[in-house]
Amino acid sequence: MKVARFHAPGDLRIEEAPEPVAGPGEVKIRVRNCSTCGTDVKIYKHGHHHIDPPRVMGHEIAGEVVESAAPGWAPGDRVQVIAAIPCGRCAECLRGRMTVCPNQESMGYHYDGGFAEYMVVPAKVLAVDGLNRIPDGVGFAEASVAEPLACVLNGQELARVGPGDDVLIMGSGPIGCLHVRLARARGAARVFLADINPDRLAVAAGLVRPDAAIHADVEEHVAKLTDGRGADVVITAAAAGAAQEQAIRMAARQGRISFFGGLPKDNPIIACDSNLVHYRELTIVGANGSSPAHNARALDLIATGAVPVADLITERLPLTDVLAAIDTVARGAAIKVTIEP
Repeated sequence: MKVARFHAPGDLRIEEAPEPVAGPGEVKIRVRNCSTCGTDVKIYKHGHHHIDPPRVMGHEIAGEVVESAAPGWAPGDRVQVIAAIPCGRCAECLRGRMTVCPNQESMGYHYDGGFAEYMVVPAKVLAVDGLNRIPDGVGFAEASVAEPLACVLNGQELARVGPGDDVLIMGSGPIGCLHVRLARARGAARVFLADINPDRLAVAAGLVRPDAAIHADVEEHVAKLTDGRGADVVITAAAAGAAQEQAIRMAARQGRISFFGGLPKDNPIIACDSNLVHYRELTIVGANGSSPAHNARALDLIATGAVPVADLITERLPLTDVLAAIDTVARGAAIKVTIEP
């Protein structure tokens, strides 16, 4: 079979590899779609401390079971695979905090991922209910987007996005688009989308139709749109410290701020006006991936039409074009790019 295997930063190769075999408690799937994201770009360019090369990349995975050594699963089952694998046994997991499991492992990092024609789903995934049946009417490409949507769902739950909120999303990539749609599904009164790249913002806004699209003078525009109140929720769906600093200034009294996008490890420090946090009673929350339960609920949101995703998949490429896909993501030249091995 063909795989896309990471060997070193800047060295991702399409190679031939033997088909894997499912061991005890595992299932083997024919990968139908594995979508790409900014994390794939970072791995390709810089590697990752959890990856011991060579490693098959890809973590937004949907496919069809072809071999099962696990009870309850049979060939022909259509499935979506979680990316982040909690241990299910530590103090955090036992408290229901699986997103912050200190023993977390990941597909495409610790285990070979979905940039392959076939892959094995580890027993650890099944042990934490991390293999989800794709509902009828949901395609494999749509199902692969359940993983990033699950992360978005975790972030909005932590930020308590709800009815009547004015929500500002900073960053109009695929994650920003998913945030817009989920905020609407959760009852937000208005959703604003901001990005410093006017071309990317225009494409995203054309799809997800925010109440306002802002590409410059964000603070002034938000103040005008909210009669000086600020946004009830500000979500930084961009890896930019400046966006996080702005978010604090743009939040309304008792507003919630989600630091959804992580910052570069060599520049993770921002300036925080602590008095704004104090006097406005602001809440700042992080957001780290998703749990198996988030993935299952994300699939349901897609299946019911509460969060449409099909139109966000703007490019479909074969596995042999994975480098072109990563380049497209790096340039921000598409919303969601999916690989179809």
